[in-house]
Amino acid sequence: MNFKRTAILALILSLFSAVSVRAQQGVEMADVMRSEGKIYIVVAVIAIIFIGIVIYMISLDRKLSKLEKELRD
Repeated sequence: MNFKRTAILALILSLFSAVSVRAQQGVEMADVMRSEGKIYIVVAVIAIIFIGIVIYMISLDRKLSKLEKELRD
């Protein structure tokens, strides 16, 4: 049991160290997209998708509320 805990702890520590090294290096793709102005297109697409999901959820909630009201009556 103690060996399992030690192995898991070593794995977690190695993953955290790998992530921190990668974070210090920076993300080259994001820098390139930001410098070329394409990052705004990505943000716009994500915003449009999010707005679409919100609108769908609102319409779904209205339909469910309507069905629940019909079932009560």
